[in-house]
Amino acid sequence: MKGVFWRKETKRDYSTTKEKMAKKQLMVPATWGIRGSFHSLIALLVTFLVIAAIYVTQNSELLIEDRTASKSSGALLSRCNMFSGKWVFDNKSYPLYKEKECTFMSDQLACEKFGRKDLNYQNWRWKPHQCDLPRFNATVLLERLRNKRLMFVGDSLNRGQWVSMVCLVDSVIPPGLKSMHQHHNNSLYIFKTTEYNATIEFYWAPLLVESNSDDPVNHHVDDRTVRVQGIEKHARHWTNADILVFNSYLWWRRAQMTVLWGSFESPGGIYKKVEMPRVYEMALKTWSDWLEVHVNRTKTRMFFVSLSPTHQKALEWGGAEGQNCYNETELILKEGYRGQASCQEMMRVVEKTLDDLKTRGLNVEMINITQLSEYRKEGHPSAYRKQWEPLTEEQISNPSSYADCIHWCLPGVPDVWNELLYAYIINL
Repeated sequence: MKGVFWRKETKRDYSTTKEKMAKKQLMVPATWGIRGSFHSLIALLVTFLVIAAIYVTQNSELLIEDRTASKSSGALLSRCNMFSGKWVFDNKSYPLYKEKECTFMSDQLACEKFGRKDLNYQNWRWKPHQCDLPRFNATVLLERLRNKRLMFVGDSLNRGQWVSMVCLVDSVIPPGLKSMHQHHNNSLYIFKTTEYNATIEFYWAPLLVESNSDDPVNHHVDDRTVRVQGIEKHARHWTNADILVFNSYLWWRRAQMTVLWGSFESPGGIYKKVEMPRVYEMALKTWSDWLEVHVNRTKTRMFFVSLSPTHQKALEWGGAEGQNCYNETELILKEGYRGQASCQEMMRVVEKTLDDLKTRGLNVEMINITQLSEYRKEGHPSAYRKQWEPLTEEQISNPSSYADCIHWCLPGVPDVWNELLYAYIINL
């Protein structure tokens, strides 16, 4: 108001035109100030509205995309067998992430890092016969996981699927808003995104029930022993998870196993050799009974990943005797191919267990990755991974002797397992 009252007048005669004009001139700066403030206010308001509109539009688009994905996923699950299909080479859309750009990539699975040159294994897309899988959207998944725990429970193959899932979401989370922590002697890994208050976890329990292979590092023992009635040691870490993804097969691949009734700490335990798959059935019975009693059916959703095939005998797919997945660069093209290491009797035990749970009102979905993974003999790390122990000269001269034909390179086959899981999650 300084522009109006900048001096004190001694005479106020407003009758003359000159003075009226003078007063009018004195009022102009004040008018400009008011108009300037008004225009600034309008500009601020418009800016606020634009920002609000952009925010609402972005969130609305995400919400629409989320709902659309959910709707299409629901239709997909009802009309399509996602596990029956073929692999399609797609070097435009795949891989879904870059190995070098994944912050938490495992050296066990980083094949390119350890010298693999043929990278076509990264460019295959799974195409079901009757439909297309929904495109993996990390932001949509993280919205579904907001304030939730997604936990993978099982062996190193399930850990590979967990690493894949972490890599799939890693790129959309800023560096300062994510973390990785290890707990309980490295049995539990927790990846956390603070923006969504969500965790993607892995818990090491290769046989689900308690065993002498429970140490995540020192677990290679000659006489594998399981407490088929002991599960609480592991299961207490699963309590309150919102989504549980189990697997357990590889560690059961033997004719028989020692079963312990009692505890490892007590000298009075009873040990007995039990044939396979009977001991596997006993362990899954303990697992399913625990789920029935302890799982919150209105909160927790559960999945069981079927057996992951191995490619340790090239003779099975027409290769040379004594060879394995080493130097393999092509898929198996014979539809319905099944390797001898994939025990259907074991998977029938799983199916029967899950069917029994359904009769008790508990739904555990099977993610059937077996057949689609059977075709991917070229997808394993082979010799291209970190070697935890020094190689001998004999091994170095014959790389197939130490080739890993069990686990999978990333990016690669486990990403498709997670695309299948994603189709279920966005429909929950």
